[in-house]
This record gives sequence, structure tokens and C-alpha cells, in this order.
Amino acid sequence: MSSETPFAGYVLVGGQSARMGRDKALLGYADTVLAEHVAQQVEAAAGSAVLVGPPERYRKLGREVIPDLRPGNGPLGGVETALDATRARWTLVVACDLPRVRTRLLSELLRIAGAADTDCVVPLSPDGLPEPLCAAWRRTALPEVRAALEEGRGKLQAVFDRLRVEYWKPAENHWFENLNTPGDWRNHLTALTDDPPGGQGKPTHE
Repeated sequence: MSSETPFAGYVLVGGQSARMGRDKALLGYADTVLAEHVAQQVEAAAGSAVLVGPPERYRKLGREVIPDLRPGNGPLGGVETALDATRARWTLVVACDLPRVRTRLLSELLRIAGAADTDCVVPLSPDGLPEPLCAAWRRTALPEVRAALEEGRGKLQAVFDRLRVEYWKPAENHWFENLNTPGDWRNHLTALTDDPPGGQGKPTHE
């Protein structure tokens, strides 16, 4: 068994993308696809980036992919899968539909987590709402995450209510943007036409 590491990163790609109408993890983005773009930011901050979702769909991206322990249980199921698999003291779990998330924000999140005596560190959006799909989790949270799923409590906020959580409001506020619908996607592409992410080339519609 490998020894414990300080940090590890996981990217959730197993969602149904029902409102998008197509697999948003595989949307063409910044000379790659959205899931890989987010994974690059996660890996740079946490030292690794494992995808959580159907291996047969995402193995072609060239990264390690682990299947959900409980397929169809939404993001909380993905968090459980990551915490069950991790060897790290703190695990960074990020959804694949946060295209504006950057390494510097994730690195600061992990710095705060590393000094925290809590189960989870969660950033806040500009309006003060938690962004649970960009959070750092200690392995101590796994029993409560698992219990919530077994009891049918699938909401992340319900889990936070039973954990020691530290909320953090980043100085930068432009990172908070989820892509859920074709309209979200079009608006994001329009906004980035002259400001490509990370200098990696313009987003595409592929």
C-alpha cells in the first residue's frame, strides 16, 4: 500500500448532461475538451487528476478513470468514489463543468485545507453561496458521505450540515460559472472569444 500523500485531485465527469443535451465533459475547449482542461488545472494544484465516471467513455482522454461506486447517484456519489479511492490526506474534487476554475485558486484552496482542522473546505461564490463541486475533502468525511447516500440524502449541503466545514470566499470571483445548458455554453464562448482560457487557444464548438 502506498503511503499517504498530502493532496490528490479528482474530476467528476459521470453526469448525465441532460440539460446540455450532449456530454459536456467532451465539449471541445482550449485545444482539448472541457474535462481535460479542468483536469489540467486540478493536476497542477493537487499533483494528480483522476477522472470519476464511465471508463469506457473517458479512457480515450489518456487519464486514469475510475467508475462511480454508485452510478446514478449524482455528484455526491462521485465524491464518495473519490474519497474511497484516495490515499491523500486532502482530496480536491472538482466538477468538469467549471471552465473558469484555475490552478491558482485551487492551490489556495488546498493551502487553506492543509492548515484547517475540518472535514471539508468549500469556496463561496460572489453572492455567498457554497460551490460544493469545487471543494477539498478530508478522508474523515467519507463515513458521513456514505451514510447520506445509503439513507437517500443525496444533497451535498445536507452532508455539509453534518460535517466540520470551513467556508472560504476567494478574492477572485469570476471563476464561479457552471455550464449546464446550451445557452450557458454559448454565452461562455462568446465571453471568451477575445480572452481564451490560460492562453491555450480559443474554445471551440466541437
